[in-house]
Amino acid sequence: MVKFYGYDKCSTCRNAKKWLDAQGVAYKDIDITATPPTKALLKSILKVGDYSLKDLFNKSGQLYRQMNMKDKLPDMSEAEAISLLAEHGKLCKRPIVTDGKSHTVGFREERFSEVWG
Repeated sequence: MVKFYGYDKCSTCRNAKKWLDAQGVAYKDIDITATPPTKALLKSILKVGDYSLKDLFNKSGQLYRQMNMKDKLPDMSEAEAISLLAEHGKLCKRPIVTDGKSHTVGFREERFSEVWG
């Protein structure tokens, strides 16, 4: 089962859901703010190698700016950064879509076509 970590008020998440629906991809909708991705999932995304640690952060989000992550992130260990992401779903770039083996972070139609098409 594909898991979709998103936020209902996010237009990017709504567009990603429309794309998945149009392709007939069934998914479990998870509110990323109430249930952030686990540390294990975040580590798995990094291990596959398609994304770097900075790619997992919602750099345009309010919480990112409030926490001054732009300045803190370069000095943070991977474990510290992953812990923050697993605690604060609003820090995560969204949506995160995963079936446990394949993952996408954010929504780019070309990438979705490659992975979920």
